[in-house]
Amino acid sequence: MTSFDDFDHVVDVLVVGSGGGGMTAALTAASCGLDALVIEKSPQFGGSTALSGGGIWVPGAPAQRRAGYSPAPEDVVRYLQQITEGLVSAARIRQYVDSAPQMLEFLEGLSPWLEFVWKPGYADYYPELAGGSELGSTINVPPIDLRELGADETTLLQPLALAPKGIWLGPKELRSFYLIRQSWAGKAVLVKLISRMVRARVFGERIAAIGQSLAARLRLAMKERGIPLWLDTPLHELVTDADGSVIGALVHRDGRQQRIGSRRGVILASGGFDHDMAWRKEYQPVVDQDWSFGNPAAVGDGIRAGQRVGAAADLLDEAWWFPAIQWPDGRMQFMLNERMMPSQFIVNGDGKRFINEAAPYMDFGHAMIAGHKTGVTHIPCWLITDHRSFNRYVVGGHLPIPKVPGAPVPTGRKIPKAWLESGVVKSASSWAELAGKIDVPATQLRATAARFNELARAGHDDDFNRGDSVYDNYYGDPTLPNPNLYPLGDPPYYAFRIVPGDLGTSGGLRTDEFARVLRPDDTVVPGLYAVGNTAAPVMGRSYAGAGATIGPAMTFGFVAAKHLATQTLNAHRR
Repeated sequence: MTSFDDFDHVVDVLVVGSGGGGMTAALTAASCGLDALVIEKSPQFGGSTALSGGGIWVPGAPAQRRAGYSPAPEDVVRYLQQITEGLVSAARIRQYVDSAPQMLEFLEGLSPWLEFVWKPGYADYYPELAGGSELGSTINVPPIDLRELGADETTLLQPLALAPKGIWLGPKELRSFYLIRQSWAGKAVLVKLISRMVRARVFGERIAAIGQSLAARLRLAMKERGIPLWLDTPLHELVTDADGSVIGALVHRDGRQQRIGSRRGVILASGGFDHDMAWRKEYQPVVDQDWSFGNPAAVGDGIRAGQRVGAAADLLDEAWWFPAIQWPDGRMQFMLNERMMPSQFIVNGDGKRFINEAAPYMDFGHAMIAGHKTGVTHIPCWLITDHRSFNRYVVGGHLPIPKVPGAPVPTGRKIPKAWLESGVVKSASSWAELAGKIDVPATQLRATAARFNELARAGHDDDFNRGDSVYDNYYGDPTLPNPNLYPLGDPPYYAFRIVPGDLGTSGGLRTDEFARVLRPDDTVVPGLYAVGNTAAPVMGRSYAGAGATIGPAMTFGFVAAKHLATQTLNAHRR
């Protein structure tokens, strides 16, 4: 049996990373009576979870069952098998389907902070497939006042683009808000936002929703259980014994290296290599610059540490792709609802459409990358719309309402001058002029626009079937016969530059159904587990629905800790 006499600190379970996967793993381990420690490289906790939309994809979640909806596990397994196309073992898929609802049930019973809700209507991303759901399986947490965190409020990782105090939206409110011109519900959300800003100023409220709320709630539950979190403590390397079992880690803390022993094992939950551009260019050469929305501290430390002790990796060429606008200051902005708007189409360097613009963002990213590899420019590509649409729908964060001086987002009928000066947005009074500005053949762009308008007037996209899926319709315009199609009208026309952003890399260490890290020969690296973006994804190269990154991270954090707790102390090292 291994001796831990020469370690600076010894625990039962060492968790590396403080995102949703890491904090869930620590909470699970502690509930099993184990001494858990979470270390975090950066001065802030929360990881990419804190920067995310906060959705957790869990078919059969308790919140669904309370609402009388319970998808059959066999159907969910079939759905995941279809979208992963044989890249993921049946055992891992089955483990996810079985354990994800158990994970949420466990957390709900653990702490009153861990409250989960389901609001049906945000469909799975392939609802037309067998086992896919039009109601969706995305679970969320309610908003929270960050003052509840006390001193920890200042160490919660914040998004790069912070909204003014009081400006927050729940997932369902966002959908209504995008229809501010079409519905009274959208206008009601605007009134709510104004009310929230007033309350924030008068009462000092610091309400946060989505990923910020999820990370805060997990941290509050950790504090209840007395689980320590060491910030500013980067992992240097894993420590192994003579037979190659992982027995701890070498970390940097308080200005010196320290050895942390782990009696039961180490769970790597430190994210992907989102911002290691050298590594990304090696595996993802089309990524021309840092376009990632992921945690700024995610540079692949956990993956490399695993590889150094013999672990295999898989799907390192993948990321959770998300088409985006990059503004001149480097700020990235999701292009979500814009791709579902009726009066727009997207063209490549040949001036041609190349995909159903409203397709799931992972598919859209794959289409950009595959198209670019053919020699036709797809990075960037351009979203084309007209002045009427710009003043009817939310585009690039612009609100289609009269000019409001001092508003935190662009308003008014004119496209912001700064957008045009940046080169990110082009404006033209004819198709030929616009084609010249975005460097595509003028005759082809004009033909693409004519064809799109012909299809829109007919009410069906015969070329790419945009609008056929319930998923396509979600951010469309429900006042139209086809929520995703309407002809473009008179100029000026606008073109928005789109690049392949991502929510983080998705490839990582190969694991089995218990989140144990595997060697190239499929044997287990004893004492080592990996979850979240540190592990190769249970979603393969696809994305089941909103929350398909955080759902698996939290689930396999739960699975890893449960498995680790069942192991006899140091049994794998005898």
